[in-house]
Amino acid sequence: MNWKTLEFDQLSARELYVVLRARSAVFVVEQSHVCLDPDGRDEQALHVFAVEDMARPMPVLAYARVQPGDSEDPEVTIDKVLTSPLRRGDGTAEMLIERVLEAVAERWPGRATRVSAPLGLRGFYEQFGFRKTEGPYLEHGAPFIGLTRQVRGAPARFGSRRRERGAASFVNTFELL
Repeated sequence: MNWKTLEFDQLSARELYVVLRARSAVFVVEQSHVCLDPDGRDEQALHVFAVEDMARPMPVLAYARVQPGDSEDPEVTIDKVLTSPLRRGDGTAEMLIERVLEAVAERWPGRATRVSAPLGLRGFYEQFGFRKTEGPYLEHGAPFIGLTRQVRGAPARFGSRRRERGAASFVNTFELL
């Protein structure tokens, strides 16, 4: 698995294509979200993703978009979070969130981070220090909640929280989509 953290202008044409293809496969086809996925926010965002064998038609294993916020709303926002069906339940989702939080701490130190997630993923995000701040509310016809992670002291390392495939309990990353 090859992890990348890139600004929009750093994405190659092939990388942009496979990221948009993965997002469409998950959000538009699999989850039936009737919306324009390339929503005009990609150019200002940071793109964190894992790929394997770029020659394959669907090489993206995990992806998240990170938006920096602005003077009016300074919280960093994580959205478009997905894992490939091939990597659901194996810890890839945890590795993705770890990488995203490391990138946020490096690029926007001291800023709070928020995510909108399916209600059933509250515990998944809470293991990374997120706390419920709003909701539940309906998004794409499903109950979602807003969660925020405040920055406290030195950046935390999350590797010890990663769940192993053979462990008794692990997050169902199918719901992460």
